[in-house]
Amino acid sequence: MSRGLLTVEPGVPLTEVAERMVARDVGAVLVLEGERLVGILTERDVLRAVAGGIRDDTVVADWMTRDPETMESDEPIRQAAVLMIHGGFRHMPIMEGEKVVGMLSIRDLMRVVLEDSTPRGA
Repeated sequence: MSRGLLTVEPGVPLTEVAERMVARDVGAVLVLEGERLVGILTERDVLRAVAGGIRDDTVVADWMTRDPETMESDEPIRQAAVLMIHGGFRHMPIMEGEKVVGMLSIRDLMRVVLEDSTPRGA
């Protein structure tokens, strides 16, 4: 799970957020109003926006996924995998009550699965 989260407000221009995502090398950002999670914006959302024709006034709220699936930090990792695979998404906010404490990615899950494996030829 990542704890160094990139967060934005819904009214931030989409192009600005895309630049931040590239600079931080992240595939998703959490969209907050104050400390309340209201959405998530992913690489897929940005691609959809590009395909739909981004205008100068396009903001995060126009393309974010509202009320994303979340999980509590004390829930089993297996539950996260089930939710993400069946839900068809690659990033999930991790909560402690109403507060976002991290972001879990498919890559994080793969690290757990492959923890004891070594690459070919190693």
